[in-house]
Amino acid sequence: MLHLPPFEYFAPCSIADAVNLFAQYGDDAIFVAGGTDLYPNMKRRQFTPKVLIGLNGIDGWRGISNGNGVTIRAGTTLNRLSDHPTIRQNYPALATAANLVSTPQLRAMGTLGGNLCLDTRCNYYNQEFSWRQALGFCMKKDGEICMVAPGSPRCWAVSSTDCAPVVIALDGRVRLVGPRGERVIAAGDLYRDDGIAYLGKTRDELLTEILLPPPDGTKSIYLKLRRRDSFDFPILGVAAALRFASNGEIENARIVLGGVGSRPLECVESARLLMGQKLSRELIDAAADAAWKPARPLDNTDSTHSYRKKMTRVYVARALEALSEK
Repeated sequence: MLHLPPFEYFAPCSIADAVNLFAQYGDDAIFVAGGTDLYPNMKRRQFTPKVLIGLNGIDGWRGISNGNGVTIRAGTTLNRLSDHPTIRQNYPALATAANLVSTPQLRAMGTLGGNLCLDTRCNYYNQEFSWRQALGFCMKKDGEICMVAPGSPRCWAVSSTDCAPVVIALDGRVRLVGPRGERVIAAGDLYRDDGIAYLGKTRDELLTEILLPPPDGTKSIYLKLRRRDSFDFPILGVAAALRFASNGEIENARIVLGGVGSRPLECVESARLLMGQKLSRELIDAAADAAWKPARPLDNTDSTHSYRKKMTRVYVARALEALSEK
């Protein structure tokens, strides 16, 4: 049985207290909310913090409020998110993505903020300590080379968050609070194309809110490919959001892929092809092909990378077909 390493636990009552605690303990500290990803990683000694700063006791850490769009507090559980009537009606792709994360028990603990900040994954990294030690460790933790691409100077671990592609496709923003104040950035800017430094925020910044614009008639969908539909991380995720004019032409389009790189991949060329057009069989196929070209999954997660790449075209086409029928 794997055991957690020893640590000290603090339970601040406010975001300011949490940020101050992190400033006090620095590299020895990690924020934790639901802990559904962090605690298993700690058991495998991928993280060995001396201090955990628990966020669940913070006043206002959870909740969904309507205004000019919707504001979702980062501590809102995935179950609550997937069941919320406003999310289900106006942002159905996000409700679907939240409902497809892991299992019901873990969705009751896991949070939207945690899923957006989910650690990148790799077959050579997500193993217990003795397995990784026998292999010689990888670049992401304790080693010097990437086992997937030994000649590469960077880590190629995969972004496996279900919710991030959706929040990006919906043109969402996130609020970050740290010792230097707070800032709001586009959700896409929260991610970097690097398996180790995969977040575009500093370690001492806390993700506190997700801000989604008014739907304004936008239709959205999320499709997920995985071996076991009841549990697994995505080996491909497709988030698509389209806004149609009254004449059926597409006024705005965003397609974002998950599970095929170290950050969510926005399919810019696919969106360009869709803009100002009416969905047709030929247009759907062209947009799906344009999404297939930049998708470059590697052999570092479940199934073969060639299959995952082929399924990119299939799943993007399915997503657009479904939106054309809504």
